[in-house]
Order: sequence, then C-alpha cells, then structure tokens
Amino acid sequence: MTVDHKYQKKYTNALIDSTSPYLLQHAHNPVNWQPWSEAALKQAEQEGKLLLVSIGYAACHWCHVMEHESFEDEAVAEIMNKHFVCIKVDREERPDIDHYYMSAVQLMMQQGGWPLNVIALPNGQPIWGGTYFPKESWMHNLKAVFEFYQKEPAKTKQYAQELKEGIRNISLGAELEEEIAVDASLLKTGVENWKTRFDMEDGGRVGAPKFPMPVNLDFLLYYAHLKKDDDALEFVKLTLDKMARGGIYDHVGGGFARYSVDDKWKVPHFEKMLYDNGQLLSIYSKAFQQFKSHEFKCVVYEIADWLEREMTDESGAFYSSLDADSEGEEGKFYVWQKHELKEVIDTDFELFKAYYNINKKGFWENGNYILLRDQSDENFAETNDLSLHRLQLLVGNWKYKLLKKRAERVRPGLDDKTLSSWNALVIIGLIDAYKAFNDSQFLRLALRNAEFLQQEQIKKSGKVYHSWKKGRSTIDGFLEDYALLIQAFLALFETTAEERWLKLARRLTDYVFDHFYDSNKGLFYFSGKDAGSAIGNHFQNEDNVIPAANSVMANNLHRLYLILGKPDYLTVVKKMLLNVTPHFTKYPMAYANWGSLMLKLTEPFYEVVVCGINSNLLMAEMKNEYHPNILWAHSSKESKVPILQNRFHLEEDLIYVCKDGECHLPTNSPEAARKLILS
Repeated sequence: MTVDHKYQKKYTNALIDSTSPYLLQHAHNPVNWQPWSEAALKQAEQEGKLLLVSIGYAACHWCHVMEHESFEDEAVAEIMNKHFVCIKVDREERPDIDHYYMSAVQLMMQQGGWPLNVIALPNGQPIWGGTYFPKESWMHNLKAVFEFYQKEPAKTKQYAQELKEGIRNISLGAELEEEIAVDASLLKTGVENWKTRFDMEDGGRVGAPKFPMPVNLDFLLYYAHLKKDDDALEFVKLTLDKMARGGIYDHVGGGFARYSVDDKWKVPHFEKMLYDNGQLLSIYSKAFQQFKSHEFKCVVYEIADWLEREMTDESGAFYSSLDADSEGEEGKFYVWQKHELKEVIDTDFELFKAYYNINKKGFWENGNYILLRDQSDENFAETNDLSLHRLQLLVGNWKYKLLKKRAERVRPGLDDKTLSSWNALVIIGLIDAYKAFNDSQFLRLALRNAEFLQQEQIKKSGKVYHSWKKGRSTIDGFLEDYALLIQAFLALFETTAEERWLKLARRLTDYVFDHFYDSNKGLFYFSGKDAGSAIGNHFQNEDNVIPAANSVMANNLHRLYLILGKPDYLTVVKKMLLNVTPHFTKYPMAYANWGSLMLKLTEPFYEVVVCGINSNLLMAEMKNEYHPNILWAHSSKESKVPILQNRFHLEEDLIYVCKDGECHLPTNSPEAARKLILS
C-alpha cells in the first residue's frame, strides 16, 4: 500500500489540493482554511458563521510572520475555527477578490496592505478588516467582532450594506459631471504638477518607500522625448541610474526587488516579482535607445539572464516570484558578510570594496552588507586610474564568482505558478529588448513563452485562463489577462510579421467586447459580465505598478484601429478617455498609461510600413532607435492585412511613412524614412 506523504502532518486542511504555492504554505495550519468558493459561502450561511477572509501572496514577508505567529498557533486556530468559516486567498490568483476587500478596508479608514484580513457576513459583505496583527491583538479583535455580531446583528448588517454601497461607488465610478477633451495643454498641466513630486536627488517619488514605477517612467520618457522636456528627461535617467546602482537591484544575479524601504534605493524588500522585471526590461531597453547608456544595456541583459536561469519552467512558462525570505530570514540569500566577500574576491577586494560600497554606506545590519554603487563606471574607472574596458572585465569576473558562491546558499521560496497577464508583460519587455539590441536571444524567449500561452491558456473560443501550474489551467481570465496578451501578441506581429499573432489578438479582442464591455459606461469590466460572484465587479482605470487593464485595452484598440482601419475602435477609445481626463491634471501618476494614449492622439503618430523580401532587415535597422510614436508593420510577401494590403512589390523593398491618414511617397532608404519621421 502506497502512503501519500502530503497527509502525514498533524493538520491538513482543504488547501492541500491548491495549485497556488501561497495556499499550499497554509495547507498544514491547524486553521480549517478553505479556498474561496461558493461552497464555502454556503457553508457559512448554513452554519450561521461569519467569514474570515485572509489574503496574501507567496513572496509576502509579513504574511509569513502572521502565519507563524497566529495561523500555526493551536489556541488561535481554535478561536478561528469555532466562530468563522476561514478562507485563504492568493491575491495574485484572485485580484478581483483582493480589490473588493482592499476597497472595503480602505473605506474603513484603514491602511491597505498584505496580509489583508477581513471578516464578512456569510454572503461575503465585509464588516471589519485590517492588515497584519500581532497574535494577542488578532485574538482580541476576532472575539470582539464575533461578540458584536452576536449582540447586534441588525446593526452589523446595516453597516455591511452601507459599506457595500461605498465599494460599489469606488468600483464602478461616479457619473461624469463634465466631459473634458484631450489636448496638449491637459498633458502639459498634468506633467508640470507631477514635477513637484519628482525627487531630483535620488529619483523616483519624493520620500520612502521607493517603488520602481515603470508605467510612469515609460510615459515620462515618451513625453520628454516628444516635447523636448529636459527636466522630465533628466528625471527619468536619474531614476533609472539610481535604481540600477542601488541595493534594490541584484548586482550579482540580475533583476529588481519590489521596492526599497528607504528613500535612497538602498535596502530592498527582497522579494522579486515577475511583473516588475518584465516591465523594467521594457523601460531600460527604451532608455538605452534614448540615452545609449552601457549600464542600461547591462541591466536588460542581466534581467533576461535571470529570467531564463531562475524563472522559466521547462514548458517556456515564467514563474511568478521569488520570496524575500530564506531560512526564515529576510534577505539572507542576497546580503554578504565582509569576510565572505574577501574570500571570494581575493586580490581585487580593495577595488571591489570601493566599487560596491562595502563600507558605512553599504552596511545594513548584523554585519551584513548590501551591494550598491554610487557612480558611473566611467567616473569610477577614471578615479581609480583604470581603463573602462578593464573595469568592466573585472566587474564581470566579480559577478561570476559571487553568483557561483551564492548558488551554494539555501534559495528563497519560488512561487512557481504562472499568470497569463504577468507572462504577457515579460513578452512585451523581451520584444522591446529585441528592438533595442537586435539580439535573437530576446525574441527566442518571447516566442517560446507566447507559444506556451497560446497552447495552454487560450481556448479556441478566445477564452483565457488566468493561472497555470504543472499542466493545470485554472481560474477564468480577468481583463488584465486579455488586455496584456493582446498587447503582447500585437508586439509579436509588429516584430515577426507573422499574421497568426494578429489573428490571435483580434480573437481575444472580440471575446473581450462580447464578455467584458459596458457600452453605457464605455469601459470594460475587470471580471467577465457573466461571472457570478458574491463580490461586485469593477472597472480598473487607475494605473499602478501594473498599468490599468482599461488603459492597456484602450491603447490596444488604438493600435488595432491603425492596423485594421476600423474607425469604430477609435470611437471606443475616445469614449474610454472621457472617464479619466477629469482626473489627469491632479493625479497624472495614476493615469500614466492613459497619458501615453493621449500623446498618440495629440502629437504626431506615425505608421511605418516596410514591404519587400528584405523588409525584416530594413526594420531592424530602423527600430533600434527610440521612436515611441510609431506603429511598425512589415511583410516579405503579399498580405490582406489592411495596413499592408497592396504595398508589396517583388522587385524592391519599400518603406511607407504615414501620419493622420496621409502617406508620403514610398522610399527604399531608411535614412529618407527617418527624415520624414523627424520632419
């Protein structure tokens, strides 16, 4: 008889069959956790119990702390099991549930964050919530809420109903009081207001903590490039320099941590998220095109190497994150004792010490140092009487030695589930890297991942799954999955000229209109309209670390309008924008991806079409420069795609440059085409 060892624990709850590593982390808690389901809500109704919904994610440090202090404690579990139906949610798997309860906690005048803990009525309506609680405080609050509900059920239900209305207003937005048109002055006012929040000493937003905000940097680079705004351009470069040199960047293995806890990018919150690094691939690639910085090129290559080395499944899928903790300590995998560094680096240690600040500046705690730099390689080489080439060889050798040494350590936990939306962000980043460097390594990784997504996560109907792990696709896709996949497939079409990617993007777009679009509001819901749920639906309009699903969809429709010649798409885009233009001047950082769309509508935006048997070579020659205001298309054969139709000639390669529906006479010279774009 074979024994299943996963059940040979003192406690095993209903999370044991989950695919989420976060849920599996809690599968042997004494708490009777269940995954979110209609069955769990029905159980609460039948037993007359409140719901206790606890939300987090695998790489979350304070989630681990609360688990150890409270959820592994039998006395705490006894209270939770007695009075509540306890539900665990992976916020990355269920961003819809996370949004609903995060909105509730913020309406209760609480600080949002993770772990997110909410008590709700059996129908899912929240009545109390907060984030991390120490054990004694957690037990006290559980008892207090339960007792209040027992004594005052009518008051509790009235409060829950009022809170539900508040969440609905946040989620679906107020009616528009006035329509504000998009124009150049709106953008200028928004950017000028934004500049008051620029940290011109250390980059990023003034104060701590500091988050990489690639959506913001992408818009500001686009705006500064077109408007020749030197202040904004300087801010973007400063921020990217400081991030790449700071402790938030993994100088040994590549990739960025989620944020730094200080205002100098020094001490990271050590978890590494796929969505950050996919987008940072994009912005550093574009910034290289703009600034021609060798440092930015190194960052791109090192992120890509890290992704392939540590974050890629054998199927081509990308994993979700690496934990901040290893061996129960935050950052232990990434920091160094001075004696370790001395032993590994050996004869070059004094130079290494100066380069990476193994001094008061790089000191963290408990004898540990965080590697960080405070000047360019050019300046360091000059100061230390080295050639730049010699320094770069040394640095490469140091990184190789440290990476080899670090491989002996206990690795941080890996969240090995795959999310469609986050994978799409990496495809987009890899395509931007390919455009910048014309290195097939990037395209190869992007295509492998796209093939995986097409095969495993997309049905013939156009329906998308959100999550995948070990051959198992789960959870109906959200708007962010569809929108980012469409963006990724359009990028692949523009790059490879393979029309199958355009067809796939069109199929997903049709599905989104059928299942997510609200014609009255002119926006797309985050969850499908037919997705029955105890929690409400919402429109995701505000850009954050990840761009808002509606802003991505609007940019996609603008692109499809140009490729397919469908003016109806442009009409939808303009209606979508009316929902955000009233807010842009006051909160431009929350609408940055919308700002990029506004630039496309208010500034010159070009279609550059290259047709001919050598079209791919001509495209590669032109695309390595920074041109954010160009839609690219090419073909080495006849095509019925509207933007390519009747433009192919067997005898010659021709470049067509068009703007606002008007096209110049075709040319066969990339230089002549550049002049038309820059004129």
